[in-house]
Amino acid sequence: MPQTRVLLKNIGTPDSETLDGYLKNGGYQALKKAVSDLTPEEIVDSVKRSGLRGRGGAGFPAGMKWQFCASDQACPKYVICNADEGEPGTFKDRILLEEDPHAVLEGMALAGYAIGANQGYVYIRGEYYKGALSLEKAVTEANQHHYLGQKIYGTDFDFNIQVFRGAGAYICGEETALLDSLEGKAGRSRIKPPYPVNQGLWGKPTCVNNVETLTNIPWVVNKGVDWYRKFGTEESPGTKIYSLSGHVNHPGNYELPMGATLRELIYEYGGGIRQGRRLKAVMPGGASSACLTEKSLDVKMDFHSLAAAGSMLGSGAVIVMDENTCMVGAAHNVAAFFEHESCGRCTPCREGTHWIKRILERVKNFEAKSVAEIDLIADLGQNMRLGAFCPLGMGAPSAALSIIQHFRDEFETHVKEKRCPVNIPAVVPGL
Repeated sequence: MPQTRVLLKNIGTPDSETLDGYLKNGGYQALKKAVSDLTPEEIVDSVKRSGLRGRGGAGFPAGMKWQFCASDQACPKYVICNADEGEPGTFKDRILLEEDPHAVLEGMALAGYAIGANQGYVYIRGEYYKGALSLEKAVTEANQHHYLGQKIYGTDFDFNIQVFRGAGAYICGEETALLDSLEGKAGRSRIKPPYPVNQGLWGKPTCVNNVETLTNIPWVVNKGVDWYRKFGTEESPGTKIYSLSGHVNHPGNYELPMGATLRELIYEYGGGIRQGRRLKAVMPGGASSACLTEKSLDVKMDFHSLAAAGSMLGSGAVIVMDENTCMVGAAHNVAAFFEHESCGRCTPCREGTHWIKRILERVKNFEAKSVAEIDLIADLGQNMRLGAFCPLGMGAPSAALSIIQHFRDEFETHVKEKRCPVNIPAVVPGL
């Protein structure tokens, strides 16, 4: 099936990761147009009118974030590219970082011009070794040819970028934990307010945007707001890169207009479920999102539609599970991830992730004494949603709670009959 390749347009073309390859595809023309012909206020206004929303998970309007940061009078200001792509099932940013790094740098430079910042940082997860090397090379090339550095395109605009490698902590995908890590502290989320747009890196106004978000900016500036809004829906304009994985015939990254349905993505682009099996469950926005069943296959993959369906778009990581999946095991697997990645700062998350995982482990291994243990998971999840400091703790129980809601009979079979209805043997602890 043909994709709507905007952000992925350069991927797969010869030398796409090099400066020469990027320039052949129109690279850095948006930056030239911005610093030569447009004011920072006009850039901010264009991004606001485009309707671009953050592609990292929260979906906050990018133009509004830029306006808040630009209007703050404190200096210096910073632009941060959040390249700490750690959500399970998400690998869209990786391909942009490795094969089109200059598009990310140009988006950062445009953000710097718009908000009045002269320094940018790319915070990239430690596991993305190839992406970090690609970015570092791109920064060097851009500096040597004056697309970054001093007096860009002969103007008074200066902008420098530094690549910072994280150490593999999922919590650092949360913007305030990322800022603490960048400052040399342990990566732990801050209480908000104050927000980073006013008190971010080293207490100064800071604009934190995701890789995919920033890669949209040159297109908005070059092609214009009306062109950008031709894609997607009225409330969720533009295209989206969906990372499709799990029990599908053709996993991978697919760029489609916002509003494409889950059915289209799985069956037309992903080639359907492996070995002709039926779909059982799908997480449409990574491990932090509530799972859906085949009843929701016609939901539109945009912010509002997925929220109305009881889940969320998140990072656009679509994880597909077929009819042979033990949903108790799936819930336990996700819970174990969040327990491992909790920073431990707040009690609801530190204790909640541990006990949800422990109870699910008991259910999976046929050790639970009664169905009351299943109900206890809901109580723990509610405490986490109401009391956790950051989105990690608030979103950690979503998958487990939704799986129990849709597949409670499987959980009760594990507890009451001491067997798995899909004939998956228990994992013996210690083996």
